[in-house]
Amino acid sequence: MTDSTTLAARAGSLRGARVMCIGDVMLDRFVHGDVERISPEAPIPVVRVRRESAMLGGAGNVVRNLVALGARAHFLAAVGEDAAGAEITRLIGVQEGVDPCMIVEGARTTTIKTRFFAASQQLLRVDQESSAPLDAPAREQIRRTAQPLIREVGALALSDYGKGVLGPELLRELIALARAAGVPVLVDPKGNDYSVYAGASLVTPNRRELHQAVHMPVDDEAGIAAAARHLIASCGIDNVLVTRSQDGMTLVSRSGEAVHLPAEAREVYDVSGAGDTVVAVMAAAMAVKVPLAEAARLANLAAGIVVGKVGTAVATADELVAALHHSQLAQAEGKIATREGALAQVERWRRRGMRIGFTNGCFDLLHPGHVALLGQSRAACDRLVVGLNSDDSVRRLKGANRPVQAEMARATVLSSLADVDLVVIFEEDTPESLIAALRPDILVKGADYSIAQVVGADLVRGWGGKVILAELVPGFSTTATIARIGS
Repeated sequence: MTDSTTLAARAGSLRGARVMCIGDVMLDRFVHGDVERISPEAPIPVVRVRRESAMLGGAGNVVRNLVALGARAHFLAAVGEDAAGAEITRLIGVQEGVDPCMIVEGARTTTIKTRFFAASQQLLRVDQESSAPLDAPAREQIRRTAQPLIREVGALALSDYGKGVLGPELLRELIALARAAGVPVLVDPKGNDYSVYAGASLVTPNRRELHQAVHMPVDDEAGIAAAARHLIASCGIDNVLVTRSQDGMTLVSRSGEAVHLPAEAREVYDVSGAGDTVVAVMAAAMAVKVPLAEAARLANLAAGIVVGKVGTAVATADELVAALHHSQLAQAEGKIATREGALAQVERWRRRGMRIGFTNGCFDLLHPGHVALLGQSRAACDRLVVGLNSDDSVRRLKGANRPVQAEMARATVLSSLADVDLVVIFEEDTPESLIAALRPDILVKGADYSIAQVVGADLVRGWGGKVILAELVPGFSTTATIARIGS
């Protein structure tokens, strides 16, 4: 099995991928609120709406994931001449690295999926959609747009949600174009007739979809592998990647070999869009010629990342690389996070009513003064985030001979402390931008500073937070410790 270091390099290479994505785009809406009573009209909860948001869904979420990975995407889809279609077009327009072609059909209803949440639990989903097939001019516009571009990409992803964009005729034409250009084709399938995907390099059904397609038992790994082999043989597909929800994934190749991957998720908050993440990672990996088994491991890991987030989420290349440093992060028990990961974790804590504390430093050689600072910081909040200066940042602040310990070593030591809930390494000289992003309720610094000297104090006070100066333990400093060692 490929080691984590090699896989981390593979994950980094996804930034150079170029993928064409064609399929059913939709608007995902999220309505968050509180439930404090039951309606007197019927035994249903009354949701008091607190906030609403919207993002790209369906094939649009595949594109969002490609962008998050650092890949470049050509995106072809159809929307209606309505407000949702206009919102989708606007959302695509602000995605960097996307070259879109949105076909507007006046008679089409743009698909909207609205999810209602209270206390992080999904209460209801409401769908507005049309599955009418594209008319002939729209199909021809997609084919004509795709034909000259197909040779410029490394992979073609077809995201079929059964909403009418990818009919049998267009599927055959697109797959034939890609095969003629030597471009691998990945299909996220829909329906029961997979013969329409003949010639595809890979299809990615979930367990239920696989059963509906072949009418074979899929209750265990052996059954899933047998069903996938039948699908390959009967439909002219090269490979099948079966997503198995909490049980992971199974990759079956034309040779009949099956690779079973256990699920990577630690906590599952929301499975919305996890399949789109798998499609995006597999397509990007295939575009840069990552071997299929390694691509599946990356996709499995990415799926585990996104189900730990709320909403139709994405996984970044940096998150994949960080997660693959398993040997270095094992002792940290997941406490070392990227900035994006920290934002997601802090948001989850906030939804549970927790107060977020923040302190920062170089923490080069951990001593009793540091331990006291962290203990006082944690006592003032429910969850403590520690901002840690990167190696380059420490060198700029302390000189060329510092730090004594590399940033991952310092982060690992910090994360082993019970008082520390999260460690975020920052590259800047000060943590001001990190503080602005995380918006902690409590900011703690040593009493050798005044409130006016504490970086971020004005920000925290501005949103109603509190700044605390922790008592110092006399006689301890990293600089003095290093001087004693050298004497």
